[in-house]
Amino acid sequence: MHIFSWKLARSVAVALAGLAMTTTISSAADAEPVKLGTNRLTAGIPGKGPVTKAEIDKWLANPKNHVELKPELPMGLAAGASQIKGLDKNPLTRAKIELGRQLYFDTRLSADNTVSCASCHHPDEGYGRHTQFGVGIDGQEGGRNSPISYNRILSDLQFWDGRADSLEAQAVGPIANPIEMGNTHEKAVATLKKIPGYVAQFKAVFGGDDAVNIDNVGKAIATFERVIVSGPSPFDYNEAFQPFTRFDKDELAELKEDSPETYARYEELKKGIEKNPMSDSAKRGKELFFSQEVNCAACHVGANLADEKYHNLGIGMDAKEPDVGRFAVTKDPKDWGAFKTPTIRNVALSAPYMHDGSLKTLADTVEHYNKGGTPNKNLSDKVKKLNLNKQQVQDIVAFMKACTGRFPKVERERLPE
Repeated sequence: MHIFSWKLARSVAVALAGLAMTTTISSAADAEPVKLGTNRLTAGIPGKGPVTKAEIDKWLANPKNHVELKPELPMGLAAGASQIKGLDKNPLTRAKIELGRQLYFDTRLSADNTVSCASCHHPDEGYGRHTQFGVGIDGQEGGRNSPISYNRILSDLQFWDGRADSLEAQAVGPIANPIEMGNTHEKAVATLKKIPGYVAQFKAVFGGDDAVNIDNVGKAIATFERVIVSGPSPFDYNEAFQPFTRFDKDELAELKEDSPETYARYEELKKGIEKNPMSDSAKRGKELFFSQEVNCAACHVGANLADEKYHNLGIGMDAKEPDVGRFAVTKDPKDWGAFKTPTIRNVALSAPYMHDGSLKTLADTVEHYNKGGTPNKNLSDKVKKLNLNKQQVQDIVAFMKACTGRFPKVERERLPE
């Protein structure tokens, strides 16, 4: 191989090391590696109709369903392996994921059997809801848009204001909220204790005669939510393929001969970008998104394209009594009117946008930044007038749409009888 080609091959190998298709998270030595984003963990207990006690007993009798799992994040999210949250205190198992799946879709956790977690965080609506505000029991509306419930494996503090210190705490909060599920934790637990299939699963997963309790409800739901991740997007395939764009035809032939493994990755990624193309508009939008002039990446950064921080963007700050956001939690003046940065991944699926659902489209959202936000006493210094033209706005929207990947297919109907 020519020296120049060898250097290219080495640079590709280094780049691919940082763009691995999956990254394994360290866990117990005997944990079983498992890929997140596939349908296997969310397909439910095999069968049709309500899950019978006999089916549950058979499921629980399989030792494989109780083995601790070592998750592998899909390409794109893989770079965030070090950001994994919660598995040290609440490890993954198939049985716990399945229990959490059932609870996530079960309206029996609500006071009148009408509202479940999925009512505000629905798979068909990007694990959010297309209403401006969350809608709970008796049609009551909250004051904030439903935040998304995917890619939570990379996040600890939850809700727009970060008031829940873990995904487990977030999972049980809505049960006792009078305008969400309108129940109490005690009554919800009492309901679950009357369902033999749930009792059997809680005992098998958590152990002990008092296994059916609100803390374990939170652990189970959080476990299910942690395996709901966005799959590789056109943006991810395009980024992973970039190192190979420097090869000409002859160098690719040499690569095939001298480094079959790297060439196999080249072919895999080439098929990926062909099946998941990124438009020219989206490519221009990517350059704008990450540019110093526009700098969306000041907040939308990292594997999940979200900095897990809180910023005042001016949204709703011109109201007579504005929502003070993070300030209500911390009482720190710098947090007045600040809300948590949402992920750009799969954002095209979960309109409307912002904590108050006031921006109906992605174009509206870009235009809000384009005008420099809404002036107020605590507007983030990261929000500045951009002076984008119409085409540039469209290009940034196209890029955000190109950050859309497939969700795993989830069984929604099979719940304990």
